[in-house]
Amino acid sequence: MTIEKIKETSKFLIQKGFHFPEIGIVLGTGLGQLVNHIKIECEVDYADIPNFPVSTVEFHSGKLIFGTLENKKVVVMQGRFHLYEGYSLQEITFPIRILKALGIQKLLISNAAGVINLNFKKGDIMLIEDHINLQGGSPLAFKNVSEFGERFTDMSEPYNLNLRNSILEIAKKEDITLHKGIYAAVVGPQLETKAEYRYLKTIGADAVGMSTVPEVIVANHLGLPVLAVSVLTDECNPDDLKPVNIQEIIALAGQAEPQMIALFKELIKL
Repeated sequence: MTIEKIKETSKFLIQKGFHFPEIGIVLGTGLGQLVNHIKIECEVDYADIPNFPVSTVEFHSGKLIFGTLENKKVVVMQGRFHLYEGYSLQEITFPIRILKALGIQKLLISNAAGVINLNFKKGDIMLIEDHINLQGGSPLAFKNVSEFGERFTDMSEPYNLNLRNSILEIAKKEDITLHKGIYAAVVGPQLETKAEYRYLKTIGADAVGMSTVPEVIVANHLGLPVLAVSVLTDECNPDDLKPVNIQEIIALAGQAEPQMIALFKELIKL
């Protein structure tokens, strides 16, 4: 990780027209339709961006998009990167550092997650209040991290309280059920065993996924207010565990997506 790489990548994107975005958005599995609501000014494939990783997951499209949404300039990651694709935590979070270098002041993240708290149902949406990092590493664990921010980053409130309160008020006003819960991040790509689901429930997780936490850690390292929402796509009941159908997960994410889009659009207006 070097400052030169960040300068090179952000300069390339500015030259492409990515001028002064206010809000960064990361779209997760099956959650790409928000871009249909954006007045797009420019877009670039990840493969064409210097120093960027390239998404290897077939249902992550791999584009950086810039435009206007609710009268705000936004830059959107349509597709993200994961540890299970073979990337390092530094590579996964490099785009977040680029969004900050471009000028974003807030970061909104979405993901698809398995639901462990059986009071919630698949198809519901959960606001992440806190997380448990089970990915076995940190995106801040590299030699020259202090050049980018405080090495020992505080994580007492990783998900911005003002943004969380705002989206809860919006959900109430829009009559959208928005649960609050704790997200556990695992490596993947294999799904969890019955014993692992029991363990996750025991340690206090309400949902489990394979993303988001590295990006949130780096956002905090950069002093960037961040909010994250999970679309709950499969029920992880160890006493009645069914084989998971990935296509069904993507379809369920798509069904819940209009509610997530409504919440994000109202939040961006503020």
